[in-house]
Amino acid sequence: MTMSALLSELIGTTLLVLLGDGVVANVVLQRTKGHAGGWIVITAGWSLAVFLGVLVSASASGAHLNPAVSVGLALAGNFSWSLVPGYCAAQMLGGCLGASLVWLQYAAHFESTDDPNAKLAVFCTGPEIRSIGLNLVSEVLGTFVLVFAALNVSSRAGGLGSLDALPIALVVMAIGLSLGGTTGYAINPARDLGPRLMHALLPISKKRDSDWSYAWIPVCGPLIGAALAALVFSALK
Repeated sequence: MTMSALLSELIGTTLLVLLGDGVVANVVLQRTKGHAGGWIVITAGWSLAVFLGVLVSASASGAHLNPAVSVGLALAGNFSWSLVPGYCAAQMLGGCLGASLVWLQYAAHFESTDDPNAKLAVFCTGPEIRSIGLNLVSEVLGTFVLVFAALNVSSRAGGLGSLDALPIALVVMAIGLSLGGTTGYAINPARDLGPRLMHALLPISKKRDSDWSYAWIPVCGPLIGAALAALVFSALK
């Protein structure tokens, strides 16, 4: 494993979360230029965040930016299991760093916002209707679509390339528009768990708890979805 690959995953995931959580902050926090911009703005912002993250990291690391993608690729035989722990650690650190930068960028707006649920939503996902089984299914399905698409794209050359940034971004937009209304489509443990941890640790005024009772769903759901995607992909080879 090269240090450049790990650094690439770190930087790519940092940019992914910086822009992804950043668009949520722009929409849900008070007194921003994009306040109340709506779901289309959020899904567009997240897809463009994925586009940039993949674009800048594809050549050095294959642009996983997501532990579920790393696990899915490894299960399908397209990625070495020995590299998975390092990639996941870099992705988690990137999630923490990206969320911290969003907090810094919008510090005055966090202070101006009274709704603690809006503040939590900047960092991590949560269900609109809390139902453990259905919430888990939502994350499994969304991640299945993402990883199945990534496997088909990466199989062409053994890894994601910079030219694949657009199709992967469009897949994420499709997931957000079609499947994201239930849980907020985490589809990425590093995107949810890392920022959730920073919500708990950062000195955010008038914040609520970090909803740790729900936190396992956007971790386990994506990993299950990735495993199913790898199983189906391998069966179709």
